[in-house]
Amino acid sequence: MPTKSLIEELPKIVKQGKEEAQRIMERLSSSTRIGLQTNELVLPSKDTSGLWKGRNEQMINKDWMNRLIYGDNLLAMQALLAGDEATGLPSLRGKVDLIYIDPPFDSKADYRTKINLPGIDIEQKPTVIEQFAYSDTWQDGTVSYLKMLYPRLVLMRELLSDKGSIYVHIDWHVGHYVKTLMDEVFGKENFINEVIWQGAIGDTSSKNKKFIKSHDSIYFYRKNALNQVWNDIFQEYDEGTHEHYKWRDEKGYYGKNPVDNPGGGGYIYSLGFGEKMPKNGYRMPKETALQWLKNGCLIVEEGKVPVKKVYKQEDGTRCRDVWVDIASARGKQLVGYATQKPEALLERIIKASSNDGDFVCDFFGGSGTTAAVAERLGRRWITTDIGKPAILVMRKRFIDQEVKPFLYQCIGDYQKEAFSGNKQYRRVGDLSQIVMQLYGAIPFPAEQLNDRNWGYVKSSRTLVYVDSPNKMTGAATIRKAKEAKGSLLGGGWSKVVVLAWNFAFDISAAMQQYKEDVEVLVIPPDLLDKLSKKGYDKLIREGSVRFSTLQYLTVRPIEVKPYSEQEEITVRLDNYVLLSPDNIPLDDKDKPKLQQIMERDPLALIEYWSVDPDYDGETFRSKWQDYRENTANDSDPLHCVYQAKLIVPRKERRTVCVKAVDVFGQESIVTETI
Repeated sequence: MPTKSLIEELPKIVKQGKEEAQRIMERLSSSTRIGLQTNELVLPSKDTSGLWKGRNEQMINKDWMNRLIYGDNLLAMQALLAGDEATGLPSLRGKVDLIYIDPPFDSKADYRTKINLPGIDIEQKPTVIEQFAYSDTWQDGTVSYLKMLYPRLVLMRELLSDKGSIYVHIDWHVGHYVKTLMDEVFGKENFINEVIWQGAIGDTSSKNKKFIKSHDSIYFYRKNALNQVWNDIFQEYDEGTHEHYKWRDEKGYYGKNPVDNPGGGGYIYSLGFGEKMPKNGYRMPKETALQWLKNGCLIVEEGKVPVKKVYKQEDGTRCRDVWVDIASARGKQLVGYATQKPEALLERIIKASSNDGDFVCDFFGGSGTTAAVAERLGRRWITTDIGKPAILVMRKRFIDQEVKPFLYQCIGDYQKEAFSGNKQYRRVGDLSQIVMQLYGAIPFPAEQLNDRNWGYVKSSRTLVYVDSPNKMTGAATIRKAKEAKGSLLGGGWSKVVVLAWNFAFDISAAMQQYKEDVEVLVIPPDLLDKLSKKGYDKLIREGSVRFSTLQYLTVRPIEVKPYSEQEEITVRLDNYVLLSPDNIPLDDKDKPKLQQIMERDPLALIEYWSVDPDYDGETFRSKWQDYRENTANDSDPLHCVYQAKLIVPRKERRTVCVKAVDVFGQESIVTETI
């Protein structure tokens, strides 16, 4: 059967997108609405001298805090629309003044992340959540890409204020189809500009018998074309333009612009100076021409067609929709992110379509350029991304820029329990039951328990719970497992084993709290690849699937030096244990390299670490940070410093919390009461 064309598929894409968006909007007021968990309250204070004396606590804005959100942007936008009292977030429906997005638009792009470690380089494959998002986006090529984008555009429209604007940055792969969707969502009448940006030059090889690709398109829409924020932006004159302004009078340099109507059918009249009539008539009525004549703006000479004086502006010429004057990101701006956009590009967009204090969002945050520029220009911001590498890059970039305190959050509940993966899995049950049996557990029959994520190991009376690959396993799941130990099917279980793919920031503390009852193990991230290549039966026969415990961080005993009203606390990292390279999505060739680092220099795996010197058990307030590439305190870009000294108010008792994030985006937390 022949494949349907995209023109035939578009009505179905729109219909399904509208239905999905409607379901989401209806869910906003229900008890199953999405929430956000606060991972960190970040008070940017990177280590520069080795001694922290307590800065920027007073910079916390009680009314609004900017937000960096990790997770699927469809879920993040639901949370923003619903609002969240627990984290002080009002509903942002109709509150966002400007949205810029730069969604991935190349189905053949390499989404691996290159990681430089001392003496070796390795490449990290996308996390399981990223793999599922990538698969959903590109499984049917452009059709599934447009299906991904449509409901997101609808939610963005709901977030925009009446004066709001949206810019969608795209290239030739899918740009024309995205334009069609945007006409449908925002209204063709609200389309303002297609901006052409000449960024990086494409492949210049003479083997390519075509014009060199050298530009992206940015589609600019307003929610309401009649209600707008607009600030004129100016570009420098090019050399040819300078030649145009070659006359001068007491007001400055000017050029002579034609006044005839280029389309024909212009105004027909005489000004009475024996002037020559324009071929197509005047473009302006006689009243306007007489006013220009009175103001000295119109040059009228006998026997010649009149021309208008146009004076050269000091700011340059009003910005055109073809931008060749902004180069790709380079030099000090580069933060190690492949698709990073230059700050000048976002500065032009943000200045044009927002004002001081306005609200700017970017739901494909990438390297964080939108938020970084919005901060510098005095705008409020939210940025999100589903990629852990992007989150790492953005958090470090914001700290390095010394932005105002911001919240780092993640999706509280992914609500994607049902796995709808490859058809090959359906012959032996869903993925959770496959994982359970590879672990050696027996799924409960449906008549005994109507939840296929639960099973048991009969010989040891152990409950086994398998979490979804699309879910962040955190404290709530561990508490649920603890409760199930005493109540599920009559209770009396010896312990519960939780098998999971991805982990929320609060997992370490929960594991410590419930360690007598619950054990957490990591499902190998390459299991899906192994199932595809070897099949379930062969993996069962081989018994080669290993489930490992999570990584963990240790610190040395915290030292306290008291003064009269203050005290100096010293925190030193001791060790970082990554129990198996199989936990990490790497190619086989890179796993021995990682093993070498784990054995000789394990702390080199720490990408970022931070300290809350007065942890309240609920919100981690990151008051001191260090990270690789911070060379303000040493000259080594491949290692963090491993000691933090902090001067804090003196207390009889305090809990110090230390959080570390490794180069793969995995988090570990240690707390110590002193």
